[in-house]
Amino acid sequence: MTINIQSVHFDADRKLLDFVNEKVEKLNVFYDGIITSEITLRLDKSSNAENKISEIRMTGKGQEFFAKKQCASFEEATDLACEALRSQITKHKQKKIIHGGH
Repeated sequence: MTINIQSVHFDADRKLLDFVNEKVEKLNVFYDGIITSEITLRLDKSSNAENKISEIRMTGKGQEFFAKKQCASFEEATDLACEALRSQITKHKQKKIIHGGH
């Protein structure tokens, strides 16, 4: 799986990039059909403390999964987005099993 991470309105440090990579990579365990993952880390311009946004779009084998979360830290937002994606992937796999693999 190819993982592309963009940071908008700030420069992400190595620690944050490694964290995001590791989290997204773990989703491969649930579905090996993912070809690319596009992650956008963005600082919202609001004065709200929860101004860190993590958007993750995963594509592969005719499927697309997307999650966007906003929290006080990029790690928390990425964690929640990955959890939402894991749920989407699990539902997708269950549907495939019920409908005979299509």
